[in-house]
Amino acid sequence: MADCNMQSMQRPKPGSCSRDPLFGMSLAIAYVPWQHWSQTYHLDKAMQTGTIFPELDKPFLGKRGACR
Repeated sequence: MADCNMQSMQRPKPGSCSRDPLFGMSLAIAYVPWQHWSQTYHLDKAMQTGTIFPELDKPFLGKRGACR
């Protein structure tokens, strides 16, 4: 049985710890759609928005990812 003590200097092999909460789970499969560019911003607008592609210019709503 592998040592599952997280304070040890060596990590146990993946899946060898019986208390591993991810044991037996399958790997994730990412999906990234193809992007078709139709136009680009002029240099001054691109510097203001942080991208040259209008399709990637998304509003920042100022919210954090965690609930408060």
